[in-house]
Amino acid sequence: MERTAAKELALAPLQDWGEETEDGAVYSVALRRQRSQRLGPGQRSGDGQAARPAADAFLHYRTSKVRALRAARLERLVRELVSGDREQDPAFVPAFLATHRAFVPTARVLGFLLPPPPPPLPSGVEIKKTEEQDLNLNKNLRAVVSLLGSWLQDHPQDFRDPPTHSDLSSVCTFLDWAAPKGAEARVAKRLLGDFLEEAELEQEEERQPGSPTGPPGGAQTSGPESPEDCAEEERLAPEGPELLDFSVDEVAEQLTLMDAELFSKVRPCECLGSVWSQRDRPGGAGVAPTVRATVAQFNKVTGCVLGSVLGAPGLAASQRAQRLEKWIRIAQRCRELRNFSSLRAILSALQSNPIYRLKRSWGAVSREPLSTFRKLSQIFSDENNHLSSREILSQEEATEGLQEEDTPSGSLSSKLPPGPVPYLGTFLTDLVMLDTALPDMLEGDLINFEKRRKEWEILAHIQQLQRRCRSYCLSPCLPILTALRAQRQLSEEQSYRISRVIEPPAASCPSSPRVRRHISLTKRLSAKLSREKVSSPGGSPGDPSSPTSSLSPGSPPSSPRAKDPPGSPPSSPGIHGPSPKVTTLYLPGSRVPALPLSSPHVPHPGQQGSDARVIRVSIDNDHGNLYRSILLTSQDKAPSVVQRALEKHNVVQPWARDYQLFQVLPGDRELLIPDNANVFYAMSPAASGDFVLRRKEGARPPPSLC
Repeated sequence: MERTAAKELALAPLQDWGEETEDGAVYSVALRRQRSQRLGPGQRSGDGQAARPAADAFLHYRTSKVRALRAARLERLVRELVSGDREQDPAFVPAFLATHRAFVPTARVLGFLLPPPPPPLPSGVEIKKTEEQDLNLNKNLRAVVSLLGSWLQDHPQDFRDPPTHSDLSSVCTFLDWAAPKGAEARVAKRLLGDFLEEAELEQEEERQPGSPTGPPGGAQTSGPESPEDCAEEERLAPEGPELLDFSVDEVAEQLTLMDAELFSKVRPCECLGSVWSQRDRPGGAGVAPTVRATVAQFNKVTGCVLGSVLGAPGLAASQRAQRLEKWIRIAQRCRELRNFSSLRAILSALQSNPIYRLKRSWGAVSREPLSTFRKLSQIFSDENNHLSSREILSQEEATEGLQEEDTPSGSLSSKLPPGPVPYLGTFLTDLVMLDTALPDMLEGDLINFEKRRKEWEILAHIQQLQRRCRSYCLSPCLPILTALRAQRQLSEEQSYRISRVIEPPAASCPSSPRVRRHISLTKRLSAKLSREKVSSPGGSPGDPSSPTSSLSPGSPPSSPRAKDPPGSPPSSPGIHGPSPKVTTLYLPGSRVPALPLSSPHVPHPGQQGSDARVIRVSIDNDHGNLYRSILLTSQDKAPSVVQRALEKHNVVQPWARDYQLFQVLPGDRELLIPDNANVFYAMSPAASGDFVLRRKEGARPPPSLC
């Protein structure tokens, strides 16, 4: 009987099996299926044809159990760093080192990790050890030394603790004893020397009498208080080329150079939701400095667009249209350079209310730039969890991967395209949402390390993109950088006031840009955490920077609202920007993590039968419109939701009774949630999960709001 060639079964290589508990730690268990081929008659193991299944060969599959630590106490996690099986769980060590600052300080980890050095022995005394004891000691020491070497190289800033840097000093002391001639000891000493030298330089700068005390050059300066002051400032401004006097290529390349440098310096751990969310709390001014630098650059670009378009109220509509067209061409060039950060900043400014409402100016824009503007705006569409922008970045990375395979070694830099520079806001929002939706601790005071694994997936993606950003070969151009710093910055109030002077409120113009925009943060989290395929309802392009509302689906897509609300600045991942897009930070291509088995299910908006969803709550006040994310369950009543929202906004608790909760609905409408109602069932499931807190009439204002 003739035997057919063996066929490989289409089986999943990894299959979830469940959980198991060991010594108080919880492991997730999966089955890994690997193929092993049994040789047929007449075949030898060294035969080169053994790789091909012969007609009389058959296949064997070997199944092995794979465990990954999911939850444990800190002592067990630290022990796993040294004694864990790297082949079984290769992601554990990098995930712990990248995220540990979210749940434990570095000093405490070192306290568990570093064994005390042995005391010096009296002269003439010698302790005899068995060969087995000596082998075990050396094995453990080698594991700790190896771990410290990886830690020092990948996360050196974890050991910065001025002025004495005691953590790094402890590491140096241990390595001097355990591996005095090793590379790890040299790295630790060099790093400690660098930290101490930096501290000395900073002290010298502080002692210098001529040290600057004003705001840094990148900080926003106050603009004119009125259109008349704006014109007066124009007459008094020093002569020099403006930013738009340079070519499109030159401006786009300098923006890309600055964005790439800032993004490559971002510390991924500062993007963690538990870290980034501390920025607005009292004493949080120094939190996440590298992320703040990227945010400041983003806001600077949006401010340049606003200042150049609105800063000259006396321009004719055709002249202002030329400025709009040039910024659209700069945005297109940023897209070609794969700079998604400045591209997003320029589009945010052009879509902001002070510029978006200039109907006569947009009416004078040529058809081709308008078409380009619409296409670029679709990149950052909110539909389906920013699916468009994520797919675009995935395509860019896939192109690089193919070229890497086809490129011989030694010529990689000449063939691969540089970048891309991502929109950092994508990752910030992903991480803030994960931090909001998943608990830090599980039952039994166990650290939820599964949450840290999901965060690590996003941080690893950031690190991968940072390496690619270093491939840009651009040189700084001092005149353009000077013009960028000199560009007048307008506050949101000034921008909208000047915009109304340029074009008083009037009927809409059919040539206004038709930009489809949706504000639905809940849908993003639903797609992220439940891995459900979500679809956005038919969109309506409203005023992109309106604080709490969007147009109804039946409104003309190019018509601003008849009633012009107080304007807001362009959306940005900024710290101070009050736009609802302030944390709408997404990047194409981010991997969508799955919820652990014990985490709550976060449903699609409008889906019935689910017991939790994430909502965004802002406070209606003069401090802007910053949103805070809250996990809402089917058991939450209005008082508890109001109290948690005020906690997130740093408002003292006794004032919770003075606030009412409103859900933002399409078409400038709001739904009042009664004081004692169950918010989960009282809210409209078809609308986005955006809410606003307002003080009740006659209520006293709170004493402080940070």
